[in-house]
Amino acid sequence: MGKTKEQKQEMLADIKQNLSESQLTLVIDYQGLSVAEITDLRRRLIPTGSSCSVAKNTLMGIAVKEDSNWQPMEQLLAGSNAFLFLKDDIGGAIKAYQDFQKATKKTEFKGGVMEGRVLTQDQVKAIADLPSKEELIAQIAGSINSIASKLAGTLNAVPTQLATGINEVPATVSRVLKAVSEKEQQGE
Repeated sequence: MGKTKEQKQEMLADIKQNLSESQLTLVIDYQGLSVAEITDLRRRLIPTGSSCSVAKNTLMGIAVKEDSNWQPMEQLLAGSNAFLFLKDDIGGAIKAYQDFQKATKKTEFKGGVMEGRVLTQDQVKAIADLPSKEELIAQIAGSINSIASKLAGTLNAVPTQLATGINEVPATVSRVLKAVSEKEQQGE
């Protein structure tokens, strides 16, 4: 039984909503996957803030036609496609899909679209290898903390060196006075 026009309009609105929230969309050939396996993939994507949707190519084509960011996806719309909408943790979502792909060996990666460009599998893997947002924040915080620690150490050293210098003044003055008095005694 076919879908009604209202159901198709609702599905189209859902696709457009997913696209508007996504940073990267992956297109995979899901032929041969069972419902349980697709459900497993969806569960793996949930912690990363991403989702998986199976949609007709014609609906996806209509959804991307007017948006220059997603138009390149039109060249990937052939066969049985599932679409992974990666929103928050892109690297984590790609790794979740790669783990799923290794476990099932049934899906085929067709391509990805990001910022108006089609990405190859190697490019998507390179994105997955980038540090996560949390890792980058930790690295930046560590760098800032290191700078602050070095600055504090330097600032603490200044008074210590100044105090050492001040403590040396009387000793130096006494040595000078002693040298001067010895010189005077030698000169008499």
